[in-house]
Amino acid sequence: MEQIKANEINEIIRSQIENFDVSMTVDEVGTVIKVGDGIAEIHGLEKVMAGELLEFPFGVRGLALNLEEDKVGTVLFGDFQKIKEGDEVKRTRRIMSVPVGDAMIGRVVDALGQPIDGKGEILTDEFNPIERIAPGIIDRQPVKEPLQTGLKAIDAMVPIGRGQRELIIGDRQTGKTAVAIDTIINQKGKDVICVYVAIGQKASTVAQVVEKLRAFGAMDFTIVVSASGPDPAAF
Repeated sequence: MEQIKANEINEIIRSQIENFDVSMTVDEVGTVIKVGDGIAEIHGLEKVMAGELLEFPFGVRGLALNLEEDKVGTVLFGDFQKIKEGDEVKRTRRIMSVPVGDAMIGRVVDALGQPIDGKGEILTDEFNPIERIAPGIIDRQPVKEPLQTGLKAIDAMVPIGRGQRELIIGDRQTGKTAVAIDTIINQKGKDVICVYVAIGQKASTVAQVVEKLRAFGAMDFTIVVSASGPDPAAF
């Protein structure tokens, strides 16, 4: 009986030795040597790329910009006040990018493309770098289709085409945002994807815009990007 138990133990030990995994995960890490005003200097990341996304503690992200011989200057995104000297920083080995694709439609995201609408993660494998060269004039499609705002006075006087830049200039509280929102709502059923970007606005104001778009069914073809007033300046 004791001999059988010993054989069983030997077989277990032998199988564990045969299946032993010696693979290691190697991360390039650096150390924060100086931090302040949303900027951090890091030592120890010799192979970091310009524009690379870096991971800090507490879910804070960084953008590597200033590459010097003995340190890396980084712009911080997130609650950078939690970052202090001596914190560990990891490389992600990818240029800073944001998710793209149909999964973004109907979502409210921050400046990094992270969802802030409480509807879970954005499931997409497609990413576009934040800093990229715009297509040249020859490569761009011609502006040949009209884009109707739904406001007869504007559509009668101002010809607007899809892909055309058009400024809405005016003083405060004169209805600039209302024109933009009405134009978005008017694109329903016209195969147009709309992106509403709110910079420096109150979060409550952005929430009201989102609710209005949702009430009219416009969030089915709209992406809302919000960098509200309390967010760090880097956003």
